[in-house]
Amino acid sequence: MTRYDDPIELAAVVAAAVRPTLIGLDVDGVLAPIVAHAGEARLLEGVSEALSALEDDEQIHIAVVSGRSIADLDRFGFSPGIALIGSHGMETRGRSMPRLSQEEIDRLDELSKLTTNAAAEAGKGAWVETKPASVVLHVREADAITSESAIQSLRAAAAAIDGTAIKEGSAVLELLARPADKGSAITLYKAELGAATTVFVGDDVTDEDAFAALGDSDITIKVGDAVTVANYRLNDPHDVLRWIRQVHEVLQTG
Repeated sequence: MTRYDDPIELAAVVAAAVRPTLIGLDVDGVLAPIVAHAGEARLLEGVSEALSALEDDEQIHIAVVSGRSIADLDRFGFSPGIALIGSHGMETRGRSMPRLSQEEIDRLDELSKLTTNAAAEAGKGAWVETKPASVVLHVREADAITSESAIQSLRAAAAAIDGTAIKEGSAVLELLARPADKGSAITLYKAELGAATTVFVGDDVTDEDAFAALGDSDITIKVGDAVTVANYRLNDPHDVLRWIRQVHEVLQTG
């Protein structure tokens, strides 16, 4: 049976950490409940207000670190004071992403064709998302048997293309024309800020890169019951919201 940490107790751990503190958060499954179609995702009610209150603390820096593109993250309405790091670290709000080389452009085009074919194989409910340097097959709404076959075929075909990075998530397979990962993204931003402690909260396979990249003095939090290398675990986005609110309250009263 999975053991979840108490949000209030975990907030005390974070509040006691050496500051300045960087808090990195994934979106889907962390700040927003998982939904059938990614385009329907919305922040849990109260999350925006809780983050806004927390970011008022000068010793707290907040970053949303997601596989979603910056253009997609923008629709959630995160305040300007929150750093947005998208596409697994390839994009940062307010900064131009380095242009793709011709080799990367050609690779992305080839991967896009493979993914379109895989979506057709997966059948009704499968769809393709295109990002600045990657393409994603979504199969959450498709038949489980045809989807698994399509994903396996796509994974094998993509692995044969030199320079491709493959990321598997919950009912998704993402193919990157330029390698990137959340671990590199969060450690780079931590160094840029000079943060003494980094807290990272994520729920999916791609968040494990961030958990693994952080040090012993950092705090890693898995949302949900999947296998993880994280130190702590919260049950769902509702517990994440309770935790954010409690971190702010402890810091205010402490």
